[in-house]
Amino acid sequence: MNNPEISRANLYRAILWVFAMLFSFLTMAVAARELSDTISPFQIVLMRTIVALSIVSAIVLRSQPGAIAIHRPKLHMFRNFIHYFGNLTWIIGVGLIPLAQVFALEFTMPIWVAMMAVFFLDEKMTFGKIVAIVLGFIGVLIVLRPGLVPIELGSLFVLIASFAFAIAFVSGKSLSKDNASLAIIFWMFAMQLPISAIGGIYVWTTPEWADLPWILWIGVTALTAHYSMVRALALADVTLILPIDFIRMPLIAVIGYMFYAEPFSIWIFVGAGLIFAGNYYNIHQEHKGMQK
Repeated sequence: MNNPEISRANLYRAILWVFAMLFSFLTMAVAARELSDTISPFQIVLMRTIVALSIVSAIVLRSQPGAIAIHRPKLHMFRNFIHYFGNLTWIIGVGLIPLAQVFALEFTMPIWVAMMAVFFLDEKMTFGKIVAIVLGFIGVLIVLRPGLVPIELGSLFVLIASFAFAIAFVSGKSLSKDNASLAIIFWMFAMQLPISAIGGIYVWTTPEWADLPWILWIGVTALTAHYSMVRALALADVTLILPIDFIRMPLIAVIGYMFYAEPFSIWIFVGAGLIFAGNYYNIHQEHKGMQK
């Protein structure tokens, strides 16, 4: 029999983990914006990888032997290169367009995942997925408003990043069948280190002391954001977590306005709302189907 007190306690803990995730994603974007003024995106990704890999390596040393055993290394390599490319284009986008616009376009990632899952994970194209894709496409058009305003290069970079993250997510879902979570994370950063070093070293400039906290923080939040998300999903259903995640939009809009004088745009919120609504409907329908 389910204990309602335990369920309620898990829900409260899940909410705390979601807010930890929100804090990580929000401050990661701020760190990327601060660093993008003086440091190349290639170097930012390299430094982020070094910090994150150092932390993960310390965890691995305290783990059981075989904790990072690798299976299907070719898929790991493919996923980690795509994930690196997504991080690079995301950081470029953060430096070019308002932060609220970045986060609005990021909400397209679950839509790409839904489409890819049909082709690569043998999932069915359900009505919920169709609704998510249609509303997501309309939402992107509202955010970008092609023909009414020039489409900014930064928006295209963020959309590319969202697509790359979706590929990485679907690949990671496949790898999780025979790889431990710690192994997936460790090999992600270990493989991304030489990849990011190619571009990062070529454009390397010695960071200022004022950049050091941001460098450390973007590496730390690369881990805490995803760890918090995993913990939240383990404690509560995604249909409860997703609405809280949407709080990112007004929060990042306030941050952009207060610290970077970025104007509020109602179109970004309307478009993001449609994208979110499509995602939520799809997840809600999937959840109902699993309960039957």
